[in-house]
Amino acid sequence: MLIRRLSGLPFCTAPLRSIGSNQALRLHSGSNSTTSKSPTSQIAGALGETFSSIADKFRQATEYINSDTYDGVVEKGLRMLVFGKPGSGKGTLSSRLIKDYDISFVSTGDVLRKEIAAKSEVGRKAEAVVAAGGLVSDELMLEIVKSELDRLKGKSWIIDGFPRTLHQGELLDSVLNSENRPLNMIVHLNVPDSVIMARIAARWVHLPSGRVYNTTYLAPKVPGRDDVTGEPLSKRPDDTPETFSKRLRAYYESTAPLLEYFENNYPDSLYSISGSSSDELWPQLVEIIEPFKLKRRIDEGKGIREEDVKKVREEADDLKDQTVLSVGANKVQV
Repeated sequence: MLIRRLSGLPFCTAPLRSIGSNQALRLHSGSNSTTSKSPTSQIAGALGETFSSIADKFRQATEYINSDTYDGVVEKGLRMLVFGKPGSGKGTLSSRLIKDYDISFVSTGDVLRKEIAAKSEVGRKAEAVVAAGGLVSDELMLEIVKSELDRLKGKSWIIDGFPRTLHQGELLDSVLNSENRPLNMIVHLNVPDSVIMARIAARWVHLPSGRVYNTTYLAPKVPGRDDVTGEPLSKRPDDTPETFSKRLRAYYESTAPLLEYFENNYPDSLYSISGSSSDELWPQLVEIIEPFKLKRRIDEGKGIREEDVKKVREEADDLKDQTVLSVGANKVQV
């Protein structure tokens, strides 16, 4: 790998090709000089300059190897963010990803609850803020997220719920780059507002399970009833045009600068996929993650519990009917 990556770098290979040649010795000894030197001193001087040049090129090569562009140093795995408007299908797509592929789902709300319950150092900090009725700072939220990512080194993951603001994005980006595990995929789900508004109007939810129905394209077998339990379906309290318009405006205000930041810093890793339904978006998502050669759970014979898939869907789409605590720009169950 090292030879392959360095073979295309003139600054590393050029001096090695010149070592030992008469031309190189003449070049470094200054053959046009009028000052007379003994052959021994000329050779010593030439070798000194040559080895100095080699040391300099070796230093450059070492810096390159240790940079984010060298595959042998940068941590392996898919490190992914997914951005999508409320109702864009982010939860459905994320749950399909973790069901089909060996990818971990990192929910900031879930991680925060876990750290508080475990009484970890970062959990105690967060608990103190929450108990005082304060908001967890971006820096503390980053510390909480990082605690989970440290457990997933070398593995593939998707983060949900963070970052939600430009400042959070800059913090996360800085920390990940400093540890040679930069983000390598940022996906934007581009679903028209009109489609989302129509989808919300037709959306019904079975709250105990998190199953979502849409009377337009994913209708329940019996109108108003869950396919599995037969229990009644519900409308979310905030599934109204007025409330959703506010949520869309808030999304644009916070996410537009964030996407612009990633577009400027990760032009080759930012993907925008367009569609009117999850079924239209899914093949596009599979296509862009294909180069990562992720292990498929079905191929490995390792399934994932349906309750975990349900949890991902709920976390990513905020489908739980529960009391939530506003933590910075995040919602956290209490």
